[in-house]
Amino acid sequence: MEAIILRGIGGFYYALDDAGAVHQVRAQRKLRRDRGKPKAGDRAIITPGEGEEDGWIHELLPRKNELTRPPVANIDVAVIVAAAAAPLPDLTMVDRLMINARRAGIDVMLVISKCDLDAGLAGSIEAQYRGADCSPMRVSSRTGEGLDELRAALSGRVCALAGQSGAGKSTLINALYGLELETGGLSRKIDRGKNTTRSCQLIPVAGGGMVLDTPGFSLLETDVFDPVEIKDSYPEFLPLEGGCYFQPCYHASEPRCAVRDAVAAGDIDPGRHGRYAEILEDMRQRWRERYD
Repeated sequence: MEAIILRGIGGFYYALDDAGAVHQVRAQRKLRRDRGKPKAGDRAIITPGEGEEDGWIHELLPRKNELTRPPVANIDVAVIVAAAAAPLPDLTMVDRLMINARRAGIDVMLVISKCDLDAGLAGSIEAQYRGADCSPMRVSSRTGEGLDELRAALSGRVCALAGQSGAGKSTLINALYGLELETGGLSRKIDRGKNTTRSCQLIPVAGGGMVLDTPGFSLLETDVFDPVEIKDSYPEFLPLEGGCYFQPCYHASEPRCAVRDAVAAGDIDPGRHGRYAEILEDMRQRWRERYD
């Protein structure tokens, strides 16, 4: 039968069939060798177990998209969560997550959580992503601000929440859908979020659709690819392509660059462009060292 992988942990997977039953299954060795480990969100052909025996995953159906970190597949929208509070938002991580999602063909949405704690910071984050085609949305799990709008935007879609530990992803899912996922506060010693989500899990939610709760993380690297392609994941750059003196233009330090002119004019946020330049330089270094 066909089923969707909800979660995998310790070599066991939990698959939901079309009738609503969840089966504990394992991946055949040949499957793991040929296709790698199944991911949350994968659609698969399984045989349910009988009695106390586990079932088996025989085949993974073709994926429409996938990510490595977080390890998920067949996602409609990546909901990237940045908190307007401690821990201070790592917007470079946000940008890297956007690059990864867009290169995988996944729609992107930016959610600014805990917006009731620092409205000024929430507004600053929102302003930096104007033109970035990520539908910035302010929400507060405590006050309820923005929850109805976000719930409506995600209705019927398979969405993955990703972002820093402590950004409030699990708390947000609980507030949106009335669930009781484990949540954690902040470590007083290092001012980072306690990582209460330890594996990706796909959760069917009321009103249709599914949500993936993913572990937070404090370090994220994009895959290695030709650095000139990074700019393709910045929607605010695209209308200016072809307007630069040099072709191709990296939009970093080149003279007579339409993107740099837009930054100087205030049409593109300088912080967003500065982080782009950092990511570009990092990718150039990794691209040079890819065969070392």
